[in-house]
Amino acid sequence: MNRIDFRSDTVSWPTPEMRDAMANAVVGDDVYGEDPTVIELEALAAEKTGMEAALFVASGTMGNLLGILSHAGRGDGAIVGKDAHAYRYEAGGMAVLGGIMPTVLPTDAFGMMDLGRVETAVSPDDAHFPTTSLILVENSYGSKHGYPLPPSYFADMKAIADKHGLALHMDGARLFNAAVAQNLNAREITQHVDSVSICLSKGLCAPVGSVLCGSKEFIAKAHRNRKLVGGGMRQAGILAAAGIISLTEMVDRLHEDHQHAQMLAQGLAQIPGVVIDPKNVKTNLVFFKLSEKVQITAEDVDQQMQEKANIWAGATGAKSFRAVLHYWIGSPEVQLYLDTLRTILATS
Repeated sequence: MNRIDFRSDTVSWPTPEMRDAMANAVVGDDVYGEDPTVIELEALAAEKTGMEAALFVASGTMGNLLGILSHAGRGDGAIVGKDAHAYRYEAGGMAVLGGIMPTVLPTDAFGMMDLGRVETAVSPDDAHFPTTSLILVENSYGSKHGYPLPPSYFADMKAIADKHGLALHMDGARLFNAAVAQNLNAREITQHVDSVSICLSKGLCAPVGSVLCGSKEFIAKAHRNRKLVGGGMRQAGILAAAGIISLTEMVDRLHEDHQHAQMLAQGLAQIPGVVIDPKNVKTNLVFFKLSEKVQITAEDVDQQMQEKANIWAGATGAKSFRAVLHYWIGSPEVQLYLDTLRTILATS
């Protein structure tokens, strides 16, 4: 599209290689389990995450919902961070469609729940309380700087889950960002969870889709639940073809997005009127604010950025921004963002 878009990595459009692969994809009916390109994508995603099986789904929200529905039943409880995507930004699906009651815990500056509080939140064997069945985690943690959480945190969380007979599901929408930022193979993180949903249409550039990964038994349940929520697709190999390129060609380049994010953060820190700590920027998300001395709002800045430089800046509140780096944003676009913002704030 004819714009420089920092609002999210979801705005990334498919690469030319993806478009070619989609145009030439061999397809079948995926509801019958006969689409060879979908089968190839699912096998690849399972291998990348160290899981037995995988299921191609329409979105990250669907992936998380199916994960939750396949681990927990009506009247069960799930422990989740108060700003986790699965709790805060997915239309209350676990409650609306699953009858699952969230127990919501605070998270620290990086998105981690306190382990002691998690264990305390597990319901006792008492008919007065919902039966806790599930812990929900996220990596990278989108609401807290896109911070990449270490495998040790999930190992400790898995120990609690195993002690109490709970399942552990990871929202891994940006799992590969978290892995690349820590110089890890994604399996070093996912070895500690029972299931994970990975998004293909953010930094990995596919136009549509996520993949839910877990055991064969779990994926069989998720397949049935996918049908239940209307997620069965027919010749879905046209979409899966782009996802295969996401997992084979786009993961290793994510460090470039992280470098551009750090370039943006360091530049923002030099602009009067901007409040940011570049040390918090570890992946491709950059959160910053305007100081109280700045008279104009983030919305005003966003509008002027569009008018002056065709930049969609990513305003998220009265004084706050989230800028997200992706394949279609490089060093020239970052520098233009910085130069335009500096001019706007200097003349406001």
